[in-house]
Amino acid sequence: MTFTRFSAITAALALALAAGLALAAEAIAPKDGAFVLKDFRFHTGETLPEVRMAYKTIGEPTGEPVLILHGTAGSAQTMLIPGFGGELFGEGQPLDAKKYFIIIPDSLGAGKSTKPSDGLKAKFPQYNYDDMVDAQYRLVTEGLGIKHLRLVLGNSMGGMHTWIWGTRYPGMMDALVPLASQPTEMSSRNWMMRRLMIETIKADPDYKDGNYTTQPKMLRYANVFYATGTNGGDLAYQKLAPNRAAADKMVEDRLAAPAPADANDFLYQWAASGDYNPAPKLGAITAHLLAINSADDERNPPQTGLMVEALKSVKNGKLHLIPASAETRGHGTTGGLAKTWAPALKEWLAGVPKK
Repeated sequence: MTFTRFSAITAALALALAAGLALAAEAIAPKDGAFVLKDFRFHTGETLPEVRMAYKTIGEPTGEPVLILHGTAGSAQTMLIPGFGGELFGEGQPLDAKKYFIIIPDSLGAGKSTKPSDGLKAKFPQYNYDDMVDAQYRLVTEGLGIKHLRLVLGNSMGGMHTWIWGTRYPGMMDALVPLASQPTEMSSRNWMMRRLMIETIKADPDYKDGNYTTQPKMLRYANVFYATGTNGGDLAYQKLAPNRAAADKMVEDRLAAPAPADANDFLYQWAASGDYNPAPKLGAITAHLLAINSADDERNPPQTGLMVEALKSVKNGKLHLIPASAETRGHGTTGGLAKTWAPALKEWLAGVPKK
């Protein structure tokens, strides 16, 4: 799920995790780390002498390494919520931290990793998803010294990164699990809504071409509008807001919640998806791949047939489609309700051969 700060829940969960949140049946304390990439080159040809990549790990380095990738406007912390990490990393769960070494980076431009708000603001190099994946790869190989991964699993933006991992570094992993994503060109309503959100924020007089002294007021409104329109699930919304009063309350709560911390960081992350299109390279994927989407995903609607067609180019690829219901959450299903797909992951991963 892409976390857009609809409420203060994420902040509360962060405090709980810092105090030693119990993931499933036992408390697993994540460890924080950081690695500095020297002379990082972006796809534009621009370079930065240093790029910091922050990350969290769960489990011991002797375990089988697994890379977990977060969504837009998220961070490693957002992958540790009970609805995601709490369904995956505990004892007996699909990615049991007693067996696996879980690595969760803050992607380039997010969390505690290097980002525009660190000082360069709108002069920060324009990065794309290839740059973000390359930074993750350097963290894993140079920073952590890992030569091979058992699994790369990502949600939403992280799911799109997972597709790129498979095409860009095909021999690096045994298994790929992209969630809430498609390996096709950014297009249709998905990109139209992103573009409108970006333009709305840029049009705010307070934005000042990225050189603002106070956060643009439209950042909050554009964020809530986009997330409400592309996340949540039709049946779930009807259940949660069956009348105008309930719908108004949801809008008011979302507008009252904390806005994204920085407009430039936010815009850079969303704009990074603009040239995403791994489709022409899908034939390069050699890892076994399980794509997991929800049938009510507003950003990746299955009725287009794009996923089914794309998987024809993936030798060992299959799709697990979660049925839509009043309990699913559209695009947010995979990131907040891992229980809906965790059993399928566990069964599938057990059958994936190790290279």
